[in-house]
Amino acid sequence: MSNRCPAAFGVLGILIASFLQAQQTTKSWSQLHTSPPDAGAVANGAYHNTAFRFTYKIPFGWVNRTQEMSEDSNDGSTPDSASSKKSVLLLAVFERPPESTGDSVNSAVVITAEPVSSYPGLQSPEQYFGPLTELTKAEGLSVVNEPYDFPVGTMQLVRGDFSKPIGKLTMRQSTLVMIEKGYIVSLTFIAGSEDEVEQLVGYLSFARRPSSASPK
Repeated sequence: MSNRCPAAFGVLGILIASFLQAQQTTKSWSQLHTSPPDAGAVANGAYHNTAFRFTYKIPFGWVNRTQEMSEDSNDGSTPDSASSKKSVLLLAVFERPPESTGDSVNSAVVITAEPVSSYPGLQSPEQYFGPLTELTKAEGLSVVNEPYDFPVGTMQLVRGDFSKPIGKLTMRQSTLVMIEKGYIVSLTFIAGSEDEVEQLVGYLSFARRPSSASPK
């Protein structure tokens, strides 16, 4: 009998819910003096976010569950009340429908944005891996690589790698983090092997900064 597993969705769903529901006492966007982040859009098989200057090419045939998972995290709240959420789910795509089962890890890419002001004292992407690592460990993942610098084109991010055994399989998770325009943007890649994770990361690209934005 084959080992059928919902691979990734169970853990991933918990992670997303934790991101979106953590710190329930967080103030509204207006109280934080932070405008809601650009939600971006999917066009021609890729997710584009002009505010954060990146594009993610969605693998062919993958399913997009961003809207459904955002609605689930809001528990039926109205758009106005949803604006007080601390985190925003920008993208959630899966190799196959997350509710389905299979004999392999259901690869996924999840991108979220959180106001930096939600984490008093946080000044660098490395510091974000403190609460993130606690969360992943609580869900049974182990740290494979502590946070390290990871360039994508001209953009410098910080990356951490995790893994979790699922029956005879091993789920690999890598999260890339950057701080941009007052937001912590985390990009999480899940797959069944290191090579598959690297392939997913390879679909990420950043636009060059305008020359006027270059450090003096």
